[in-house]
Amino acid sequence: MIMDELARKVKEASIQLAATGAEAKNKALSLIAGSLDKRKGDILRANMEDLKRSEQEDLAAPLLKRLKFDEAKIADAVDGIHSLIKLDDPVGKTLLATELDEGLELFKVTCPIGVIGVIFESRPDALVQISTLCLKSGNGVLLKGGSEARETNRILAEIIAEATTLAGIPVNWAALLETRADVSDMLKMDSYIDLIIPRGSNEFVRHIMDNSRIPVMGHADGICHCYVDENADVDMAARVVLDSKTQYVAVCNAAETLLVHEKVAAEYLPQIKKLLESKDVKLVGCPKTRTLISVGAATEEDWKTEYLDYKISVKVVSDLDEAIEHINEYGSGHTDTIITENANNADRFMSLVDSGNVLWNCSTRFSDGFRYGFGAEVGISTSKIHSRGPVGLDGLVIYKYKLIGKGHLVDDYANRTRTFKHRDLKRPYPRL
Repeated sequence: MIMDELARKVKEASIQLAATGAEAKNKALSLIAGSLDKRKGDILRANMEDLKRSEQEDLAAPLLKRLKFDEAKIADAVDGIHSLIKLDDPVGKTLLATELDEGLELFKVTCPIGVIGVIFESRPDALVQISTLCLKSGNGVLLKGGSEARETNRILAEIIAEATTLAGIPVNWAALLETRADVSDMLKMDSYIDLIIPRGSNEFVRHIMDNSRIPVMGHADGICHCYVDENADVDMAARVVLDSKTQYVAVCNAAETLLVHEKVAAEYLPQIKKLLESKDVKLVGCPKTRTLISVGAATEEDWKTEYLDYKISVKVVSDLDEAIEHINEYGSGHTDTIITENANNADRFMSLVDSGNVLWNCSTRFSDGFRYGFGAEVGISTSKIHSRGPVGLDGLVIYKYKLIGKGHLVDDYANRTRTFKHRDLKRPYPRL
């Protein structure tokens, strides 16, 4: 099937899916979860084939780690779907209800975006998260995964298609793309695709933005910071930084830069160095850092780098404001955390750091749709549009205005025969 025809079919199915009720969507999600568990063996075999081929092709270690889709990750995907089922349907919620005049009622009601094109690399679990979130939010979806995960993606797409068809969801609501040419074609299809969400390198995301008229939502880099304040509990700071950096290094919400207040640096840096090096993390630091601990020199480029590996850059700062300035200059607007016992400092940090996720006394790894209770996420948005941070169900719906009248005419208001009341209605949009 050529790309134009495929996109048209997804668009047509998305119109029907937008009107599908919560019960049918949840039934489909339940069937997907059951099928993932039932066909676990098939999924593992396909993923092993991808891993072996990718190792032979010398795929980078962080990407290999993301590519692995083992029993634990399948279980996590299934848990995510069950969490998604428990969430309220995001479609059809009344955001505003106003009586413009007697018998003339205006409602602002949530609705799906339409068709979403998602481009991602390595992670097969992303395919499950994205497709199930799109299903629950009533959106059609075109999925383009990396070629390194092609066998795993194929079987996952097959499972999802079979389960949703069995549940009565419109056929062709989701489609898997496999070639680079498909991506180029996708970028030109503004008549069918309403939003593109790219998940990849900074260079890749910029390429998408520069080569499409379709709105793009997402993030390029995850340059996340931990700031250890002068009022920090240094033992807590050690635990939080260690988790932020090493709990899983190959993800966008792992810490890449550590900022430490000069008043606690002499006490804190030797402690965190020992802990990080016990996990094989390489440290590089600013000149002040290097007077306190033996590490390599950090370059200007280090402050701008998302390592996705066992490496972290360290800088000693003179005060909170210098930490905030550094984050706003070099950060990517993703996730940044402060460790402090001073509530005023925490509040200032969380107000002035210009990121989608700002945290206090907890690991950067918490900035995640599943951990936030969104069921899952299609990605982390650092854009300043309708959705920011982990994009869950609420980020995949927009709204429309629905106006109900009884033969009302604008001319009556223009000649002042009638006047607007604009009273707040204390009820949702009526299900007609």
